[in-house]
Amino acid sequence: MVAYHFPPLAGGSGILRTLGFARHLPDCGWQPLVLSPSALAYAQRGDAQLAQIGAHATVRRTLALDAARHLAIGGRYPRCLALPDRWSSWWLSAVPAGLRMIRAYRPDALWSTYPIATAHLIAMTLQKLSGLPWIADQRDPMLDDSDPLAPYPPEPRLHRMHAWIEQRIAARSAAIVCTTPGAIAAHRRRLEQVAGERFHLIENGHDDDAGALQAHQPHGPEGRRSRFLLLHSGVIYPSERDPQALFEALAKLRHDGMLHTHNFQLVLRATGHDAWLAGLLAKYGILDLVSLEPLQPHGAALQEMLAADGLLLLQAANCNAQIPAKLYEYLRCRRPLLALTDLGGDSAAKLRHCGIDTIGQLASSGDCARALLRFLELARQGRAPLASPAAIALQSRQARSHALADLLDQVSHRRPT
Repeated sequence: MVAYHFPPLAGGSGILRTLGFARHLPDCGWQPLVLSPSALAYAQRGDAQLAQIGAHATVRRTLALDAARHLAIGGRYPRCLALPDRWSSWWLSAVPAGLRMIRAYRPDALWSTYPIATAHLIAMTLQKLSGLPWIADQRDPMLDDSDPLAPYPPEPRLHRMHAWIEQRIAARSAAIVCTTPGAIAAHRRRLEQVAGERFHLIENGHDDDAGALQAHQPHGPEGRRSRFLLLHSGVIYPSERDPQALFEALAKLRHDGMLHTHNFQLVLRATGHDAWLAGLLAKYGILDLVSLEPLQPHGAALQEMLAADGLLLLQAANCNAQIPAKLYEYLRCRRPLLALTDLGGDSAAKLRHCGIDTIGQLASSGDCARALLRFLELARQGRAPLASPAAIALQSRQARSHALADLLDQVSHRRPT
């Protein structure tokens, strides 16, 4: 398993996907061998999730330099050192280490996950040298050409590099895994030469850790705080989760007397773009309604979700083929959930499938206001829809690991144990 996002990196939902597979695959008859960068590669580190790796996973960490932090002079570095990403140096140490692991452990298959693109380059090289079947996990799209005026990645050199990697994945991988139906459809449009049966859907999920989730019971109606606490936990990307329509709605609702500092608070936790958001909060005059809070360990983040009166999901229409990983944890916490997204996207479809209809259009301040008022009324009355236990069970990382184990059995021609 070649993965950049792995403990001791702090932050990022990609950690939870790989870590969940590493934890649960042994119960499915597969022994995980993880190849990840050394701690030096990570600007933010923490030890909280190291204990979750468990004794079953073998982990090898190799040197990876961040071009922006380790190779820059005066804040500048040659762009070639950051293709396909800032950790391209990881390839130099990881390929020899991976070959040693292959000789020592004789694995049945290779698996790598994007982002970071260098992980795919490492797995691609190991596949070419070993002949092992390779599963390419595309938890985010490497390319997006749906809008010719705003392609992703926007830089031409990087776009060409990503396109080349994607074509190599098409040529050399045994299977391509995506996390949403929309992502599979987009890959099929771009990679028409790939047989349809090589694409597989394995969504993100939640950790069904009952002990951690029951340690703090959310307050009931008799203990409800007077100030409704709405929480957004995680990164807010300027283009993919732009909250300006929501901020405009909050400003208008306060002006109209519907919201004030005594009955409402929005907490934005670990946004990754606090400076930008602080400027917007000042622009709309809602600094007293919205607070920006720093990153915290994953366990503490879960406890905060459990204690909130409501959880907020943001996802713009340009990400209709993606589902934020936090959506699954939100579902597991069984707290009232307000989604501001596009009604035609995969996020809205997933929520409707789980019985949740408290959804508004992120692009419209008027619809944000309408959806928020309806949500607050339902949540305060205890009538906000929640996912059923059966629906939640289907979204667990244990279930996702069983799906990956079945795919590993298939590509390696192993019989399930």
